Amino acid sequence: MSFAEIIGQPKPLAILRSALANGRLHHAYLFLGPEGVGKRAIALALAKAIHCAGANGDFCGQCVNCKRIGDGNHPDVRLVEPLAGRKEIAIQQIRDIEKELNYQSFTGGRKIVIFDRATLMNLSSQNALLKTLEEPPADSLLILIAANGGALLPTLRSRCLKVSFGPLHRPAVAQYLERNKQVKTEEAQFLAALSMGSLGLALKLNDRKLFEKRREWAALLGSLGKGDYRSGSDAAEKLAGNKDDALKFLEWAETFYRDLLVFAAVHSGDELINLDLLKQTQQLAGAVTVEKWLALFEQAVGAGARIQRNLNRRMVLEDLLFNVVGAR
Repeated sequence: MSFAEIIGQPKPLAILRSALANGRLHHAYLFLGPEGVGKRAIALALAKAIHCAGANGDFCGQCVNCKRIGDGNHPDVRLVEPLAGRKEIAIQQIRDIEKELNYQSFTGGRKIVIFDRATLMNLSSQNALLKTLEEPPADSLLILIAANGGALLPTLRSRCLKVSFGPLHRPAVAQYLERNKQVKTEEAQFLAALSMGSLGLALKLNDRKLFEKRREWAALLGSLGKGDYRSGSDAAEKLAGNKDDALKFLEWAETFYRDLLVFAAVHSGDELINLDLLKQTQQLAGAVTVEKWLALFEQAVGAGARIQRNLNRRMVLEDLLFNVVGAR
């Protein structure tokens, strides 16, 4: 493994590799960008490159230091997350880190602390960390990782050098899934589109049962479009029996209604999320106007929120599904 094998993110990698090669690493970085696009992976890769025994300005992935960092047990590299059973990074964790940073390095190299989901620090924890950022110990490197920097104190953000991460390109995500997870091409393309360039999310969504269910749901909407009220009633009753099933259906329905809206507007499948359902999309998209598909899409989004508020699941689902019947 090396920097060259990391998927996407050429700009962040170029910034960090240049700083490393020129001995100009900042004492603190703030990695900002969507979840699942490689922020944590690149933070750990940078830590490996700093401590790697074999690769100059890169990392080998095979030496003792690289392996220990990968396993999470290198004495000079800490990954900070909420403790088990806690939702926040506690102030005591920050105080412990402050002490550790002032100790001598175990390996004679730089001490590195990576705050994954840094926004889980409460205000007390952030203020405690601010003191360390204002007077950083020698040979220390702090990396804060966040999807939304606005949840961090402005004074905290100002002490860090910001590195922005964008979504990964869909082909790169799809290619990774095909090569490394043996996902079929059409399913990999769907996951890449659905995840909006988040490899982490694509991996979470890689569920064989989901693909089978999607085809069932697409067939259901097709029958509803032909006026089959009974199918809608039966489906609503079945889905309402389990909140998670209902939410999964609505999450998918959002993507399918979005596809129907896009296809009805531009008559092209290039931007579809459910690429493997192109035939069904073509058949259904022309049934009603673009405005009607927009209304159904917005209703699907709202239906998920209503179920999250524990409203009657069957009524919410029937309301949505029967509107599809009425669409024609």
